[in-house]
Amino acid sequence: MGTAVDAATKGANGGLLDPKKVKVVFVLGGPGSGKGTQCANIVEHFGYTHLSAGDLLRAEIKSGSENGTMIQNMIKEGKIVPSEVTIKLLQKAMQESGNDKFLIDGFPRNEENRAAFEDVTKIEPEFVLFFECPEEEMERRLLSRNQGREDDNIETIRKRFRVFLESSLPVVEYYDSKGKVKKIDAAKPVGEVFEAVKVIFSKQD
Repeated sequence: MGTAVDAATKGANGGLLDPKKVKVVFVLGGPGSGKGTQCANIVEHFGYTHLSAGDLLRAEIKSGSENGTMIQNMIKEGKIVPSEVTIKLLQKAMQESGNDKFLIDGFPRNEENRAAFEDVTKIEPEFVLFFECPEEEMERRLLSRNQGREDDNIETIRKRFRVFLESSLPVVEYYDSKGKVKKIDAAKPVGEVFEAVKVIFSKQD
């Protein structure tokens, strides 16, 4: 008797994830704020699984699946990939990981992403780890990473930064109003930044 209901509830949150048991931390910060480096440190020290929305989309495109082709075409046309598509990829990766603690990096990118994630997965993040970094510092870091291509990159970098401010900051503000944002001064050296990160995560476990 219970099987149909079980199947329905499984379908409702996309599989075997129990929203009550799953711990999700959204990691947000502008381009060059050092999120990737710190996520790697958190994985190593605190046993989280790191999921990057961008990496998952790129992997799906590479796989050559029908879904991947659709994503590729949307990106080519300059359209935003629908929230549901990204969320399904995140859910699949979460289920396959065998873990119940996740860092979701670079997502939600906007309010619509955020609302859809909570609606589809029934998961609210434990908190948002927000890497605050002045634009000049992020610019400096990105330019030193892209040596020799400075001229064509400065505009791209500034554009990415503007998009981040317009789209992602409302997400940070929403969670801030719920007392769920942990801000990190990301302009400091990597080691110091991780010390601040460690304090936050030590209190969680």
